[in-house]
Amino acid sequence: MYEPIRTKSVHTMAGTSSDFPHRSREEELDIQLAGHLAALLAVTDELRGLDPSAELDAATERLVEQVTRLREGRPPVRSSVRSSVAVADRQSQLAALHQRAHALAGRALVVAASRADTAAAILAAERMDAHAAATPDPRELATH
Repeated sequence: MYEPIRTKSVHTMAGTSSDFPHRSREEELDIQLAGHLAALLAVTDELRGLDPSAELDAATERLVEQVTRLREGRPPVRSSVRSSVAVADRQSQLAALHQRAHALAGRALVVAASRADTAAAILAAERMDAHAAATPDPRELATH
């Protein structure tokens, strides 16, 4: 009923070496977690540009510390974001940034939990709480 395979498999067989390096599950999770935290750092920097605060400054320092640790001493690339936004647009942009930061912190929390990285998980959970508290209720935005 089925025709036999006539060509050599493109997949390597168990026990044979390949020309490309393999990473362990832990290394892959480190890379993924560092990426989520670096993205959260970028959004936090955007928030600091719109609405500077000591709390956001402390959060960026902790995020930089965790990303540097996960990247084996290589600090994240950062940009200085200074935004001039109209006051009406500012509130909606802040709300959107807080929502994006909340989602990124949630992703980081999932990866940190699967990696059993307590420090990163605590940081991600704290950032989720902070961004959830800073996100205005949708009903408040509708009344403005």
